[in-house]
Amino acid sequence: MASGLKSALITGCSAGGIGGGLAEAFHEHGYHVFATARAPSKISPSLANAPNVTVLTLDVLSTESIAAAVESVTRVTGGKGLDVLVNNSGKLMVMPGLDTAIEEAKGVFDTNYWAVLAMIQAFAPLLIKAKGYVVNNTSVSGLVPFGAFGSIYNSSKAAAILGSETWRLELAPLGVRTLTLVTAAVKSNVFTNMGQPNIPETSYYYGIRDYIAGLCDGRMQEDGITAKQFGLKVVRQVEKGKTGKYWVGGGASSARFAAWLLPDFMMDMLLASLFPFAKMLQAQSRRKE
Repeated sequence: MASGLKSALITGCSAGGIGGGLAEAFHEHGYHVFATARAPSKISPSLANAPNVTVLTLDVLSTESIAAAVESVTRVTGGKGLDVLVNNSGKLMVMPGLDTAIEEAKGVFDTNYWAVLAMIQAFAPLLIKAKGYVVNNTSVSGLVPFGAFGSIYNSSKAAAILGSETWRLELAPLGVRTLTLVTAAVKSNVFTNMGQPNIPETSYYYGIRDYIAGLCDGRMQEDGITAKQFGLKVVRQVEKGKTGKYWVGGGASSARFAAWLLPDFMMDMLLASLFPFAKMLQAQSRRKE
C-alpha cells in the first residue's frame, strides 16, 4: 500500500450495488480501498484492476473469513490500522409475517445485524490504532415501515440503527467515530439479486401475490440516486467528521420528516396510500361472499 494513503474496507462490493458505488467513491477520494465480496468475480473489473485497490474474498457470516480479511488488511497496511470500515452487506426479505420461515428470517438478522457487530469486533484493534471510522449502512425502513410485507427486513434494520448508535457511544472514548447511514432510495441491483417471494397457496395473502411480487420489481428505487452519488455523499460526510445518523438517498428528507412529525394515525394513512393492499384484500373478500 502506498504511503500516506488512508484505507477503507467496504463489504458487499458487487458491481451494480451500493457497495460498488461506495468503493469507487472512496477510491476517487484517495483511499486505498479493500473491496470485498463473497464472490470477488462479481466486483467490477474496472474497480478490481484499479491501482490502490485490494480485492478480498469476504463472507461476513464466517468468522474464519472475517479473520482472514483482518490478517490481509494488517499485512497490506503494514500494521498501521484501518481508517474506515464500511458495513454495507445486507439481505432483503419481502414476505408476509404470517408466511415467514423463521430460520430464513434469522438469516436476515444474521446478515443485517450480527454480521455488522462481528465485523466491528474483529476490526476494532485496527480501527482503534488508526483512530478510524465505522460506517454502518442501515435503512429508512428501520424507522418508518415503508416496506410493506417487509417486517423482518425492517426490524433487522431497526436493530442495526439502534446497535450502531449505541456502538457509537461505546467506541467514541476509544477514538473511533461511527456514522449510521439511514438509507432511502438508491438505484441498485438489490431487487434483481433478491428474486421473487414464494407466497404459499395456503397464505391469507395468496390472492394478492402478484402485488407482493411487484414490490420486488425495483419500483421503490425509481426516485433514487445512483450508487455512485450515494457513495460520494457518504465520503463527504466521513471527510467532514460527521457522526450519528445521516439520512441519505432519494426521499430521505421526506422520510425523516414523516418519522419525526407525523402522529401514528397520519403515518397509517400515508402508508395505506402507498401500499393499498388492505383494500385489495377487502375487495377479494367481497367477491368471495
